[in-house]
Amino acid sequence: MSETLPSVYGGEILHVDLETGDNEIESIDPQDARRFLGGNGFVAKQVAEHVPVDADPFDPENVLALAVGPMNATPFQSTSRGVVGFVSPMTNGFFDSTFGGTLPQALKTTGFDGVVLHGAAEEHSYVVVDEDGAEVKSADGLEGTETYETCGEIRDREGVGYDTHVLANGPAGENQVRYACLVHESKLREGVAGRGGAGAVLGSKNVKAIAVQGGDFQPEPAGDLQGRAVQQMGRLMEETEMLQEYGTSGLVNPINEMGKLGHRNMQTEQADAEDAEAVSGETLYEEYVTEDTTCANCAVKCGKHVSVEAEGITEGKIPEFESLFGTATLQEVYDPERVIKANDLCDRLGMDTISWGVTVAFARECYEKGLLDDDDSPHLEFGDADGLVELARKTAEREGFGDDLAEGSFRLAESLDDEADRYLYGAKGLEFAAHSARGLKGMSIGYATATRGGSHHDTRPTLQYDGNHDETTKGTPEFAARTQHFTALGDSLTQCRFVSEAGWGARVNERYAEAISLATGWELSTEDVEAIGERIYNLERLINVARGVADRGTDTLPHRTMHEPIPDGPSEGMYCPPEELEGMLDEYYEFRGWNDNGHPTTDTVERLDLSDVAEHVAD
Repeated sequence: MSETLPSVYGGEILHVDLETGDNEIESIDPQDARRFLGGNGFVAKQVAEHVPVDADPFDPENVLALAVGPMNATPFQSTSRGVVGFVSPMTNGFFDSTFGGTLPQALKTTGFDGVVLHGAAEEHSYVVVDEDGAEVKSADGLEGTETYETCGEIRDREGVGYDTHVLANGPAGENQVRYACLVHESKLREGVAGRGGAGAVLGSKNVKAIAVQGGDFQPEPAGDLQGRAVQQMGRLMEETEMLQEYGTSGLVNPINEMGKLGHRNMQTEQADAEDAEAVSGETLYEEYVTEDTTCANCAVKCGKHVSVEAEGITEGKIPEFESLFGTATLQEVYDPERVIKANDLCDRLGMDTISWGVTVAFARECYEKGLLDDDDSPHLEFGDADGLVELARKTAEREGFGDDLAEGSFRLAESLDDEADRYLYGAKGLEFAAHSARGLKGMSIGYATATRGGSHHDTRPTLQYDGNHDETTKGTPEFAARTQHFTALGDSLTQCRFVSEAGWGARVNERYAEAISLATGWELSTEDVEAIGERIYNLERLINVARGVADRGTDTLPHRTMHEPIPDGPSEGMYCPPEELEGMLDEYYEFRGWNDNGHPTTDTVERLDLSDVAEHVAD
């Protein structure tokens, strides 16, 4: 008897030809649901199957795949996230980016577990998805509009208000700023598919936005998933008290006190306590926060709106911790109102605050070292808060030096003296997030082997801040790999990372196996569930190997991380010298079943049941 698809799945993936508007529906194989689960796993499979390995990220042959998971619109907490997958203009490899709000649950109710955009539209367009399929519509009049404005305009055009859920591109995406993001404004809160350049890919397809109108499909868990979720609520709410009060901005002070918060383009990793306090969650909450906001089906309410009358901001999104790293501490800018303004502009213009901020900080150090001068830009001194705001505008429009910043720090470095490479902070073409590659050993090996490059959503820093694998290399490569399994699993469930770590555990464990089994009716062990994460991560690696962007040579760290110890503060002396990284790579590859060059072996591909989607890649 053939296996049937669990009733938590709508069961279909919608393919849209942007040039013709034609729709094609793919039925989800029940075995693929078991192998890849949903979300991240589904979009990785779509990229592997549909994007030629030699396709440029801006070629029409690249896809933008949007998917949800089996837990969306079920009682499982905070499964309110969607995943977009594509080949990144930053890394030239596979990339997935998640976002929250209300659109993912709306997509789930259409019965489509995924939507894949192929080709490019002939005219500036937006795509409307409902339970009957997709329609490509003219976006005439929306050229150059900001993200929030675009969301509102499309809601007005569709005539059903917030029942149309919009994921919008801004001017940066239209101008193919390589790290352009996508922004979803909902009735509850904003969501941002921030990293890797999803907005630039959508802009290359001449698409302004994706809009979703919900349908009648309701997932039906096989068991008492609601009862099991209720059991975790006490722990979840207790462990997220800081997020409930301050959002992620509450991390500024404690991580600065550890001496692991980048300052002045990572020249040091601790700001003066008074400076850090000025942009901390406590200060933002006391002086600027006006209300809590939340994604669908989430009691944590980590989102916040801020008001800054002097900047004309009445309902802006509070800067996240990562954004405060990129736009405040790295810049040596501690004017909270200007920092909020710069972040609000990035959201409205559609730019990843991490890559943009790290790129600006890199340019500022190059200016400091004499590799750039005033003829390049008048806004490149550390501490220049007004210049920071101006550079956001110029980058989105690719105006003047903004055109160089729009390419990211790695491509900017290629245009400068070789010395510039010393000041980069990233890997595989993607700028690092806020979690120290020098001060946390798990992040050293984690960033180096990350599918996405400088992402903190591959290997997670959370347990490291509690003292796990923060200052030791013993067992750390296996720890990094297993947290990569955890994140791939979570992004395939499409559960919020904060809620999963706080409520269900920061490692793959029996609670996840039980919840997935209750949802699907499958009888899964903890080992079965971890294997799903391992399979997805290996598939991502295989895509990147085939594209020539993943091997031992690319699994590396920036010069400063490997050659310049943290100069002062509580983490003084910490770094990851080349010989230490090489030793961790040997251990990591052995644990993964990869060869000495970092390629998954044939045995590993077969063990993980990946041969059918990756047979051309395996060694």
